[in-house]
Amino acid sequence: MAGAPPVPAPTREQVLAGLRATDSGTDLVQLMTPEGERVANPEFDRYVADVDEAALRALHRDMVLVRRVDREANALQRQGQLGIWVPLLGQEAAQIGAGRALQPQDMAFPSYREHGIAWTRGIDPTELLGIFRGTDHGSWDPREHGFHLYTIVIGNQVLNATGYAMGQRFEGRVGGEDPAGNEATICFFGDGATSQGDVHEGFVWAAVYDAPVVFYCQNNQWAISEPTERQSRVPLYRRAAGYGFPGIRVDGNDVLACLAVTRWALEECRSGNGPVLVEAFTYRMDAHTTSDDPTRYRLADELELWKLKDPIERVRANLVREHGVGAEHFDALQAESDALAERFRAFCVDMPQPGPDRMFSEVYAEGSPQVDAQREAYLAYHASFEGAGR
Repeated sequence: MAGAPPVPAPTREQVLAGLRATDSGTDLVQLMTPEGERVANPEFDRYVADVDEAALRALHRDMVLVRRVDREANALQRQGQLGIWVPLLGQEAAQIGAGRALQPQDMAFPSYREHGIAWTRGIDPTELLGIFRGTDHGSWDPREHGFHLYTIVIGNQVLNATGYAMGQRFEGRVGGEDPAGNEATICFFGDGATSQGDVHEGFVWAAVYDAPVVFYCQNNQWAISEPTERQSRVPLYRRAAGYGFPGIRVDGNDVLACLAVTRWALEECRSGNGPVLVEAFTYRMDAHTTSDDPTRYRLADELELWKLKDPIERVRANLVREHGVGAEHFDALQAESDALAERFRAFCVDMPQPGPDRMFSEVYAEGSPQVDAQREAYLAYHASFEGAGR
């Protein structure tokens, strides 16, 4: 509003007090501490009873490779190969745990940071590049992978996911006698999106129709430059009570806890018990996007505190201390991540440049005299410039 006084930046004490207030307590589901110690949880242990040493190694591998792709893409953007990149650094456990909880028949709706979910749904990382290089809007088949295309408009995917889940309900794909035939939907969004009307509208419709959708909020503490404490008076997961469905908060840096809680939530939805809100309490350890400078609004000591809770390091510590995994395993994983980064980089650099007619050929399923005329006029104009063919 014109003439309104500027909102003062939060003080150091306010930020750290808010961080401490929401990072502890009995309402946070945790199965592995930041030090890598496995802790018992009578309610959720059964959902990860099948996670043996091999499965834990696989989860660790997922997170390491996804982080390496993320770091490589960040560097490619800085070198001018990508127009923008949206980092997931620090959110690997929240995404890998949730992604590995999904069944093939389930459907996932991402925003624009869910590179780890894409990985678990069989999307090769190179298929993400076109979005951020500006050559396509996503090259994979959403039906084949059970993974929708990225959504850039904040919170819009919540409406899409709710509508899809309502369709699952109407078509009788939940609550069947054969659990393998039941489906669920999961929708990913950030803490900032919870202030959008689309999210609340999705909550209302999902509650009214008992839609089998898991609303998975990755609370990474910052909606670009605004902390969560300025967006909500209560922890985000408690908002679910206002709509009449359960909400739960999980340690988003604990891959085992994220896996267990998401399996439980999806099971609730597949059985017909209707929507669930999961708040994965994590932290964005990099910028909101590569066009953002987080040093202008958050404190260095806050970042250092969260580095001690690194989701990858806690699993590594557990593998070493409780399973005796040696350096040979980690060296092999490092070599694999190096090879993946090299392939990812080469693919990006060698991507062909789309022709100038793409804006016409990829918009409509069929041509029309108006569009054809516009295309011919544009291409003639484009060809009139010196060196247009290069």
